[in-house]
Amino acid sequence: MSQTLLTPTIITRETLRLLVNNMVMAALVNRQFENKFVKIGSSLTIRKPNRFTVSSGPALQIQQLTEPSVSIAINTQNHVDFQFTSQELTLTIEEFAERYLKPAAEALANQIDFNLCGLFNQVPSLVGTSGTIPSTFANSVQLTGQQLDIQGAPMDGRNLVLDPAGFWSVANGLSSLFVMPTAKEALVKGYISTIGNHAVYEDQNIQKFIAGTFTGTFAVGAASQTGSTLAITGTTNGDAFNVGDVFTIAGVNAVNPQNRQTTGSPQQFIVTSTATIAAGVATLSIYPAITPTGPYQNVTASPGAAAVITRFYSTAATKTQDLAFHKDAFGLITVPLEIPDGVDWAAREQYKGLSIRLIRAYDINNDVFPCRLDILYGYTTFYPELAVRLNGN
Repeated sequence: MSQTLLTPTIITRETLRLLVNNMVMAALVNRQFENKFVKIGSSLTIRKPNRFTVSSGPALQIQQLTEPSVSIAINTQNHVDFQFTSQELTLTIEEFAERYLKPAAEALANQIDFNLCGLFNQVPSLVGTSGTIPSTFANSVQLTGQQLDIQGAPMDGRNLVLDPAGFWSVANGLSSLFVMPTAKEALVKGYISTIGNHAVYEDQNIQKFIAGTFTGTFAVGAASQTGSTLAITGTTNGDAFNVGDVFTIAGVNAVNPQNRQTTGSPQQFIVTSTATIAAGVATLSIYPAITPTGPYQNVTASPGAAAVITRFYSTAATKTQDLAFHKDAFGLITVPLEIPDGVDWAAREQYKGLSIRLIRAYDINNDVFPCRLDILYGYTTFYPELAVRLNGN
């Protein structure tokens, strides 16, 4: 019989199929900008919607425009590297996929998924009871849905992604409810049902947040502060804020993004850069920026001097961060890598917007074929306001 060898195109297509089947978050986030990508550099700037205030009376009242935007850096290259002998090239595609490609693709998919789950630390909204596993409608979908409504998130396209403990607790808690059939495919990894406008999924890559360590108390350092930094005072030097720490300020409530009426709840802020109390003071980098007036108003008022700052978590708390979000909250862009010359062979395939490259070289001294599978992508938070963190255990 004549010998039949695997071609790079066949191998690469098999890898792509396995890669896509093992992704959860990547299928739920915004991917619409991938077909806009051309060779424009290592980042893509995306416009966010403008907001306006409504004027009364016949007089013209011109508003100054400052178009908001967010950038996504295409700078994450993950790869899996291995080698096989010339004898192993005679294996069938099913055997080759099982021994090499499936584990490699699972590792790549897991890393992409893990990175997307890690975007929780860019989301300031946090609901649920610290240390309590979501297990019922009341302490899961009800909390996240209400908060997304308050933040003006669209009703459609919402997802709730839970860690295994939360997923199975919620599944048990909802087991007695009648679930309206959906049009979703029967085999969607981790999907349980659609409840309260949320498609509920499980993802083992949901992460835990570690809060900063502190023993003292905190307050606003000066009145009428606005913007993305906040000067604070602290009673204990060395107290620290970690990226992702959530806090509220006494007397500073959130407002509806369109009518700018108070929601009756404190505005939650997130720390975007680590900070430590030194000489009784610190400056926090925060999101959202404190904006008490104008079309992008998000709080009822700027904080007063010595207003008490309340942190959501106790010192050094480690808690699971489940995520509820509209698909436009987060973005993922994958782009094709160049095919190099001077190798044994190379191939690149695209499937559902994903691009993976497989390169094979030959080592004549050892009669082996080193291989690498690469994927280049960027990911970021487009709209933190369209996501909510849900406390887990």
